[in-house]
Amino acid sequence: MTEPSDGADPAAATDETSTVASGDAASRERDPVAGTERVLRVGHDRPIRISTGHRIRHHDGKCARPHGHNYEVAVTVVGELAAEGWVADKGDITDVIDEWDHRFLLEAGDPLIEAFEASGDGDAVVALEHPPTAEVMSVLLERKLLAALPENVSDVRVQVNETSELCGGGRF
Repeated sequence: MTEPSDGADPAAATDETSTVASGDAASRERDPVAGTERVLRVGHDRPIRISTGHRIRHHDGKCARPHGHNYEVAVTVVGELAAEGWVADKGDITDVIDEWDHRFLLEAGDPLIEAFEASGDGDAVVALEHPPTAEVMSVLLERKLLAALPENVSDVRVQVNETSELCGGGRF
């Protein structure tokens, strides 16, 4: 038992405090906190930033030309607390997002894919089955994160800001 620091009756202290403090695996398994549903937010106050190029081939305006953005990404993860005390490891989340950093996102069938490959920069391209818009990027990142994160994760929502005026993402 751990003695309360507020002067309360020591008999009122619970085993929970000492269980958590001990930190051993058996104690964590008995800990009523593990398994509790929580929400993890990454990049909402300080966005995850990636620099990525793209073009929207069938756009009637300037977005049909190759260009790039400094995207800002925010992720919301819902799941049960693991024994480690988190829903997901932030590093696992940023690793998935970083796969697109300094890459060029193109829709499959875009002739620029062949041009990148011919120039020796084929590894700089990520070919997507859909136009590389912020909205599509958010859906695909959600799917990639759900596949990469542990089974205790039940939902992932991603918001992708292409500019300060334009963002795409799931419900928040």
